[in-house]
Amino acid sequence: MTRLSTVQRLFAVSTALALVLVPVGVTAQGTGGTVQAISQKDKAEGAKAHPQLVAEFGGGMTGPQALYVQSIGKKIAVQSGLSNAQGDFTVTLLNSSVDNAFAIPGGYIYTTRQLVSLMNNEAELAGVLGHEVGHVAAQHSRKRQSTATKNQVIGVLGAVLSGVFLGNSQLGQIFQQGFLQGSQLLTLKFSRKQEDEADRLGIEYLRRAGYDPRAMSTVLASLANQNALSARLLGASSERVPEWASTHPDPAKRVAGTATIAGTTAKGVTNRDTFLTRINGLLYGDDPKQGIVEGRKFTHPVDKFAFEAPQGYFLLNGTRAVAISGQTGKGQLTGAPFTGDLDAYVRSVFAQLAQDNKVTINPGSVQKTTVNGIPAAYAVARVTQGNNAAVDVTVFAYQMGTTSALHFMTIAQAGQAAVFEPMYASMRRISVAEAAAAKPRKLVVLAAKKGDTIQSLGARMAYADAPLDRFMVLNGLTATSRIVAGQRIKLITY
Repeated sequence: MTRLSTVQRLFAVSTALALVLVPVGVTAQGTGGTVQAISQKDKAEGAKAHPQLVAEFGGGMTGPQALYVQSIGKKIAVQSGLSNAQGDFTVTLLNSSVDNAFAIPGGYIYTTRQLVSLMNNEAELAGVLGHEVGHVAAQHSRKRQSTATKNQVIGVLGAVLSGVFLGNSQLGQIFQQGFLQGSQLLTLKFSRKQEDEADRLGIEYLRRAGYDPRAMSTVLASLANQNALSARLLGASSERVPEWASTHPDPAKRVAGTATIAGTTAKGVTNRDTFLTRINGLLYGDDPKQGIVEGRKFTHPVDKFAFEAPQGYFLLNGTRAVAISGQTGKGQLTGAPFTGDLDAYVRSVFAQLAQDNKVTINPGSVQKTTVNGIPAAYAVARVTQGNNAAVDVTVFAYQMGTTSALHFMTIAQAGQAAVFEPMYASMRRISVAEAAAAKPRKLVVLAAKKGDTIQSLGARMAYADAPLDRFMVLNGLTATSRIVAGQRIKLITY
């Protein structure tokens, strides 16, 4: 498992993005604006950033599902006027379990498999991709370039993990930024005005391509419902989960507006059956290669280890790190270069954190121990922030092999670092049989049979928690929806 250190990954991504967040040669100011063709500079900068972005989001998928998404993305992208040639656009289906989509100058467009799974027809897919192209066509990232040039690229997960006790302190900001994951949207947060403009552009692109423009409203409704469900499942209704909507204003507030723009008598195709046929079998949720979250338990079947978060905490899995969040503390499991010396490893993590946070962190002595047969070392440092509030930062490292190590880095209110001790003690190696039992989930499309109901179908979802709610959100249904024989529905199975 390659899990780079927090700081290494943060600065690598920030450096790459600094090159692409300032589009060149785009003059569109709305649906009636003029759009200049993609410049050679755009293409060069986009091509340079593309591999980094794909890697940060779990890699690009291949096969018929990816080719289908590419074809729809290119079809909608040429409606923007950035280029009339579909070959000028690169559309990537990302292997990420987070609802996300974005685009960067140079003709590069991205969506995650998880977001595609939430959609219910081809027009919705085209609408989301068109919306992201609209951000590029309207120069939105250029208008916010001052934020980017300061490297204040805040990940979606950072917003989730920012506890009240961290406030706006420097240390809190480092922890927020440090939790940038491969499954998050690493682009600037857009304003409500910019979001509205991208919605209008996306709807216009749908019309031009012959799609039902009302699809923009229906996909936003699905995103809003998914957002609400995720918050309930995490037991934190006031917190946001990583998703496309988290870097955009609340989708629930945009549903009515986009529906009005589209019109109640709008015409166009949705291609629902084609869409469902083409996404059938898509990987859903965590990729076993990146580990699997089941409630508070994390299992990595490839590297054969597992741990469990403390009671009351939840886990969020990324491409190269796992985040742990609760009301009294935050943390992450990641990795860093290891030379065989755990003492030096722990101190190097603290040193890097201190350097990037511009504070003094003295971990004192590093304690050595063994956890379920795994050599381990740890240290705790108390850090006083600018507001004179003290927090305890812990680095707890494990030697997983002769040249590999992992570590938890956690932060808690002063005197409460012990809340994570059960988690540190839960780290263990797993057997081949247990690794094999950690199976991935997939999306399957089925035709409903006579007598099927939302309740009976929901019970078939491969989840122990809220299977009915998950089924309804996945299919855009409500508690009063009726299922008719032959109706095509999506299920999540193993």
